[in-house]
Amino acid sequence: MHVAEPTRAARTLLTRAVLEDLDRAVLCWLATVDQDMVPNVSPKEIFCPYGDDVLLIANIASPGSMRNIARNPQVCVSFIDVFRQRGFKLIGRATVIPRDAPDFTKLAEGLLRKAGADFPVHDAIHVRIERVERIWAPSYRLFPDRSVEERMQSAYAAYGVRPSSPDERV
Repeated sequence: MHVAEPTRAARTLLTRAVLEDLDRAVLCWLATVDQDMVPNVSPKEIFCPYGDDVLLIANIASPGSMRNIARNPQVCVSFIDVFRQRGFKLIGRATVIPRDAPDFTKLAEGLLRKAGADFPVHDAIHVRIERVERIWAPSYRLFPDRSVEERMQSAYAAYGVRPSSPDERV
């Protein structure tokens, strides 16, 4: 399988806002369906953008997700910044790029860098994004006048954590 260069989509789906929230997310959640159309949601720790309309996800230990994608490539990926209480849902079609594909190392460079020596990247899940939707915590609707900083302070208190650097305060 030949892996294409990152695309310049007619309409950039991975906007600056999406990329910022993606960068702050610790996990993303990959939703697939099995042969009986039963949903499966699986946390993914290693992921990165690729071009304007692709998200790459490392297959580290996901036999169920891999089987489901082979049967039905329609997927949904969601991620949130738990402290800012917002994120995105990315809907698209997934293909699996096997580790032995000729361009795998080039394509998966970002995944391999993030994985380091700790995580074995068996394949890359290539999600061509078709639609992007914002995810907001209910508090955005209930308390629209709260600032992002107020939301973050509330989340820090609720989770019993403190920011480790000044950058995490805003």
